[in-house]
Amino acid sequence: MEALQKLYREMGIDSDILSFGEQVLEDLTERFERIDEVAECGQLKVIQAMQKARVSEACLLGTTGYGYNDIGRDTLEEVYANLFHAEAALVRPQITCGTHALALALMSNLRPGDELLSPVGKPYDTLEEVIGIRPSKGSLKEYGIAYRQVDLLPDGEFDFEGIRKALNEKTKLVTIQRSKGYEPRKTLSVDRIEQLISFIKGIRPDVLCMVDNCYGEFVDLREPVEAGADMAVGSLIKNPGGGLAPIGGYIVGKKECIENAAYRLTSPGLGKEVGASLGVLKDFYQGLFLAPTVTAGALKGAIFAAGLYERLGYRVVPAADEERFDIIQAITFGNPESVIAFCEGIQQAAPVDSHVTPEPWDMPGYDAPVIMAAGAFVAGSSIELSADGPIKPPYAVYFQGGLTFQHAKFGMLKTLQNMKNKGLISAEDIKNAMDLSKKKP
Repeated sequence: MEALQKLYREMGIDSDILSFGEQVLEDLTERFERIDEVAECGQLKVIQAMQKARVSEACLLGTTGYGYNDIGRDTLEEVYANLFHAEAALVRPQITCGTHALALALMSNLRPGDELLSPVGKPYDTLEEVIGIRPSKGSLKEYGIAYRQVDLLPDGEFDFEGIRKALNEKTKLVTIQRSKGYEPRKTLSVDRIEQLISFIKGIRPDVLCMVDNCYGEFVDLREPVEAGADMAVGSLIKNPGGGLAPIGGYIVGKKECIENAAYRLTSPGLGKEVGASLGVLKDFYQGLFLAPTVTAGALKGAIFAAGLYERLGYRVVPAADEERFDIIQAITFGNPESVIAFCEGIQQAAPVDSHVTPEPWDMPGYDAPVIMAAGAFVAGSSIELSADGPIKPPYAVYFQGGLTFQHAKFGMLKTLQNMKNKGLISAEDIKNAMDLSKKKP
């Protein structure tokens, strides 16, 4: 369409980059159709969960002060429990982010003398200080809670023998990170999580299994609690908030685990009974309603990114034709200049702060400078178009989000354009990638 091409040209996209993007899209029709089917299932599940909980107009109103008898808050938690097939849920604006939700789940269900085990290698960077891998005030280590981990095997499979040896009488909780974090490994499917939990429970049925579900909600047909997890934890400014939730996190799972978390979040003796919802409930409900469709758009954007950069010769995880289990796309550039240029392109595509230039900086919770690009309606929201990465080898960038696929597509084209403008890729590179694609059977 000439009008569309004209708009892209006006917004700084060269004709060769636009043609390259359209060529990649031609091969993605069937993939996108499958994503839409999963999104439709997710949409129906959300409606079903809301109807089962008898969500009413009164649920959209907020409370102040102590928040006693907050019908909207309590009903929303019933909706989450229904949706995730859990006994109970804690869904609160007082949970400030995904790291806070994970720390809350861990600290409320572990006691001094217990041991925490990660059977999937090193956790996400910000959890290192929560655990005490890197010293920090208030860490689990300070409270006498030990930690050990079993790395994945070189092929990405679980080290079952290593896990068997690591499980001992002190092991109280196993944490399973579903997504890759800042490791260019494959994300865990719910089926693989089920296999891991089944193995652990076969040895120690009493051990609690917690899944860090960040970036994975509504990507699969099942969620981790359905695979045997005692808890699944996530952030509302990622997938389940649908781009509308302005803050918040959730924990779903066994009733006792959720009660422990509630008492830790508020106070012993108070638990879930307090915690005003203020004015955010409508956004929580409506965001959840939109979440399956928004997540589908982000998934399509990740696949499009993989298709573009894979053809240009970069290592991408997952590959363009691989099955997806979260919304994150890792691209390894091997040099800091490309990571920075990519993130600058994402920022240039933003509806908010597109005029700002992101720079690496020493962010709290990380062991290296990190560059983050996001011009979001909700600060830090990674279901919106965003990209980030640590400035250290192997110099990989992690792209996620896009409230619509159209925005994610524009963002990817902008990253290519910025890299071309900076001389990091050439018109010849793009031409060769297109020629190579044409030769594929």
